[in-house]
Amino acid sequence: MDGDPTRVVIVGGGFAGYRAARALRRSLLKAAGIEIVIVNETDYFLYLPLLPEVAAAVVVDPRRVTVSLPAALPGVRLALGTVTALAPEKDRLSYTDPEGAVHELRYDRLILAAGSVTKLLPIPGVAEHAHGSRGVAEAWYLRDHVIRQVELAAAGDSPEERDARCTFVVVGAGYTGTEVAAQGPLFTQAIQRRHRELEGQRTRWLLLDLAPQVLPELDPRLSRAADRVLRKRGVEVLTGTSVREATNDGVWLTSGEFVPTRTIAWCVGVSPHPLVAGAGFETQRGRLVVDTTLAIPGHPRIFACGDASAVPDLTRPGEVTAMTAQPATRQGALAGRNVAASLGFGIAREYKHHDLGFVVDLGGAQAAANPLHIPLAGWVAKLVTRGYHLLALPGNRLCAAVDWLLDALSPRQSVQLGLVQSASVPSATTTPGEQR
Repeated sequence: MDGDPTRVVIVGGGFAGYRAARALRRSLLKAAGIEIVIVNETDYFLYLPLLPEVAAAVVVDPRRVTVSLPAALPGVRLALGTVTALAPEKDRLSYTDPEGAVHELRYDRLILAAGSVTKLLPIPGVAEHAHGSRGVAEAWYLRDHVIRQVELAAAGDSPEERDARCTFVVVGAGYTGTEVAAQGPLFTQAIQRRHRELEGQRTRWLLLDLAPQVLPELDPRLSRAADRVLRKRGVEVLTGTSVREATNDGVWLTSGEFVPTRTIAWCVGVSPHPLVAGAGFETQRGRLVVDTTLAIPGHPRIFACGDASAVPDLTRPGEVTAMTAQPATRQGALAGRNVAASLGFGIAREYKHHDLGFVVDLGGAQAAANPLHIPLAGWVAKLVTRGYHLLALPGNRLCAAVDWLLDALSPRQSVQLGLVQSASVPSATTTPGEQR
């Protein structure tokens, strides 16, 4: 309608969506009559890489890893809800707010940064009995659940029940699964020390993956370094093995072994957000096809970035960028600038990915890192890892640093609050952010 502002709508407030909104704000500071709207399921940006530390009570308060979108993006309007339908022929989208009301939103430019969701494999019982670690509720639930299992074991009389409650199975030896499994023994040891009834009780942590090694995407030297840390802590690393079936009493492994347990942490990976499949655009392996400027072919006013998009990797012809936080962050920033360019502010540029390395926190004084492709392990990698997270966090840096210091100097917290129940956090829970 005449007189309406030019509206840019961003779907998703994770790494890509948040950075897109921030870049747009900066590019359009002097522009009048342009409105930026971000549609997100929560009112915060979630820093996913620190969720394993939330689950292990290293980061005490989950709010440390969340940043308020309205506070961090002044001038950007937040539409709280989940996008359910796109109508590109009408320049409209529909979303449902947390109370179930349906809204329609007009746009002149659209950035799809819907991110990804937990990948569920067609394995009997997984959806009912496993829990993921890609959301605040999931991480908090896992923390409470682990504490509860140890406490129930301490109160139990049956040796078989104690063994099952003190057995924890982590499925997936990628970044998240490896960090959860590495943090786990340190956490359960801290809880167990407070229960004399469990003196001499064996606590098992198992890490499963069909791949031949942990962190299969990394340099073999760093994979071996992580493997040594895990085994030194007593983690049973079972490569070439996964779950055949999950039950209320335990898991059947593909090796034929049955492991009695009450805890299955599902860290297998992610899939593009379901919105992508119903968007009506061309996809590649479930991700939206875009050109090198992040625009969707045939739809010059619609851009996509992050886990939801198959962005061509110009440094590896024929390949697309990985579904991790590093490319999502930079793609989001470029998408914001290119949308601004399409409105007459700046020049559109192509996305060219340069891998800056990775960091994996293994708990305690251990980590594995590859900054600028220099392989590091041990305390040096730990310093690099902590420094990277502090720089990458868009807020709450001091709070996170204080939690790390307190964890090093004081006993680990082991209180379960019971605020999140099991039924509230199935492993299919979706998260508006991108995978790391």
